[in-house]
Amino acid sequence: MLYYLSLGANLGNREQTIRLALQMIEQRAGHILRCSAFYYSTPWGFQSENDFCNLCCSLECDKTPLEVLGITQSIECALGRTKKTATRPQSSIPSYSDRPIDIDLIRAIDDSGVEIRCNIDQMVNGQMVNILTLPHHLWQERDFVKVPLAEIMQ
Repeated sequence: MLYYLSLGANLGNREQTIRLALQMIEQRAGHILRCSAFYYSTPWGFQSENDFCNLCCSLECDKTPLEVLGITQSIECALGRTKKTATRPQSSIPSYSDRPIDIDLIRAIDDSGVEIRCNIDQMVNGQMVNILTLPHHLWQERDFVKVPLAEIMQ
């Protein structure tokens, strides 16, 4: 499988945290094939004084999308992320905030070259919550993903 991931951080030493996350992805998930340059952007979807540092990478591994999601979430936790983006009550609009690291699965390509398309929901506190959508449903709206992703897909 080939995965495209987006990594971002807007707290602490952003570049160092992203480099450490990449090392941990290599150790736990598979082989990173390519990484984009760092890109800097203002927060998307919320106000903050802290700009983001972002990059995209391609990852080759034999893990399922849910396994890769579990690995990336454990890496986020290990690097100080204490909460995931949540949906606002009585709304489908996400509630974003500052974070030391964010790792998103953007696209997945199977071994025959076909893009994986899926929506995986899970029951959380009595509510169905989307835990993974591939391709990521907002990636084309975000320049901080589109630009570095285009760089590594050339």
